[in-house]
Amino acid sequence: MLAKYLSFFFPINVVKKKSDLSKTLEVSWNNGQLVLDSKNTNYSFGSLQRILRKGLKYIGFDRIRSFQSILILGVAGGSVIETLVNEVKFKGQITGVEIDPEILQIAQEYFNIGRYSNLQLITDDAFEFVLKTKENYNLIIIDIFQDTKMPNFLFQDFFIQRINSLLHPDGFILFNTMVISDKDRARNLDYRKKFTENYSLRMYPKVEDHNELFTIKKLR
Repeated sequence: MLAKYLSFFFPINVVKKKSDLSKTLEVSWNNGQLVLDSKNTNYSFGSLQRILRKGLKYIGFDRIRSFQSILILGVAGGSVIETLVNEVKFKGQITGVEIDPEILQIAQEYFNIGRYSNLQLITDDAFEFVLKTKENYNLIIIDIFQDTKMPNFLFQDFFIQRINSLLHPDGFILFNTMVISDKDRARNLDYRKKFTENYSLRMYPKVEDHNELFTIKKLR
């Protein structure tokens, strides 16, 4: 494909869409890869895939392969799902929750997210979903952005406690955050303090410039 090869020299736009929730969504070829971007940041594939792949490596591919169920809050184009299935070789159940139907349509049409037989996609607000679900998970991946901003509920006690209650013992949370300002840094430091001795928390700063990853293990 000509566009793919030309994209090593300059980005090639494929489609640009408007969304009530996400505003601007753009699919383009960039450095030989099809990526999904918002106005100011990468939503899937590209740098975001590299970020979450690092988080999964911190947890350990062998460990993840032994898990039974994974919950992803914030699916976008599905790059972390591709990593889980094709690189980690995860065979268990993956549940993906995405609030924006426009994003899921793009994920189906341009990134073929429907090809994963062990994936269940749900269009819902992440906060509402975690309140309703009765399932428990070995790994919960939180990757929720509105362009470069993160919803406040992600850092509030009630949501954190609810997420923790959905984890199996020895389960993990992988939380991708964006740190642009001093306020963001203070927010993340405060987030660290919300986990007791029943959890093992590690923070990985400066992952792809502005991202900070948390891995949180629920101890037995």
